[in-house]
This record gives sequence, C-alpha cells and structure tokens, in this order.
Amino acid sequence: MKPKACVVVYPGSNCDRDAHYALEINGFEPRFVGLDDRLDDYELIILPGGFSYGDYLRPGAVAAREKIASEIRKAAEKGKLIMGICNGFQILIEMGLLKGALLQNSSGKFICKWVDLTVEDTNSPFTNAFTPGERIRIPIAHRFGRYVKIDEVNVALRYVENVNGSDERIAGIFNEEKNIFGLMPHPERAVENLLGGEDGRKVFQSILNYLKR
Repeated sequence: MKPKACVVVYPGSNCDRDAHYALEINGFEPRFVGLDDRLDDYELIILPGGFSYGDYLRPGAVAAREKIASEIRKAAEKGKLIMGICNGFQILIEMGLLKGALLQNSSGKFICKWVDLTVEDTNSPFTNAFTPGERIRIPIAHRFGRYVKIDEVNVALRYVENVNGSDERIAGIFNEEKNIFGLMPHPERAVENLLGGEDGRKVFQSILNYLKR
C-alpha cells in the first residue's frame, strides 16, 4: 500500500501540480484537497507554493484563516506529517504552527534561482535520507522569504550564501516535535535531472522511509 498524501489547493496556489507529481513519482498516492475537505485519511499533508489570495495583507495571512486551517491544526496535534513549501511555509508561520516570521527579501526583489543549501538536521521524518552537513542544490522563488528568528528553532536547512537576508542563513525549520517542516526552497521542483537536479527527491524519500517504518 502506498502512503496517502494530499496537497491543499488554495486560490492562488501554483505549485500544487508540481507537488502532486513529486509525490506520485516517489511512491505516494497523492490527492488534491480543497478548503472544505477533511484530512483524516492522509499520512502526509503538503501546503504548496504560490500566492494564496494574491498575498493580500501578508503572504499566507488569509489562507491561514481558511476553514481547512482547523483540519491542519488537528492533523498537527495528532502528529501527522505536514510540509509547507514557500507560500505553504508562510501559511504555517501565520498559523503559529512554526516559529518566526517571513519578511521581504533584503534586496526588496523577487528571487528565482537555484541555490546551494546544507542539511543541518538529519534526525527527522523529512531529512533522514541525507547525511549530516550534506550540500544540496534546490531552487527558490520568493519575495517574502527572509526568515527572522523570534525564538530558538530546530534548523533543518541553511543557505550556503546569504541569498535573502535570513537570520543565520536559515532556509527551513521544524517544529519541536519535528512532524512539521517549513522551507522556502522548492524540493518538488528538483526531483528529476530533466528539471535541473534531483536533490529534492531525498526529502520525499525521507518521508517514505519514515512512514514505512
């Protein structure tokens, strides 16, 4: 049996199909879910990248108050795996499920390019297929991706270079229990060499390893 995973589609999501495809080719049974759906049947929930509600107010602020937010909170409390990518990370921050803030890049500009990262913590459901300190290459595409710490956090990924002004070059974090993962880089866009690289595939392989255990 393949693990069941879902991708939450908000008005303005634009990486939902990428996430669905990445799940499909990495051994999951993926489904799209809408804002009125329930999440009880899924072992993994992905909040994809994009511009939910056009980034009005703040990126992720409106989506974080949608009806499905209560379902996401219940899943989090049950210890289910939740991954927020780019705009999904912003939504998790706005929901208070991850600590910190995501502000405008220090350049004030939208950045879209491949970046080098180091994997800081491999003791998690999302990173166990990596080796500690492994250097990987995954694309970013954001304007509000500058991570600001307001408390100590479990750092998952760091940028090798200071691409957007993030505190301590932080690119991704876990919650305390490590069942929630938020990151600005797009692993779903790095699952095949045809796309430019496949380092992102190990994120999905890690999740699969964890769920199969």
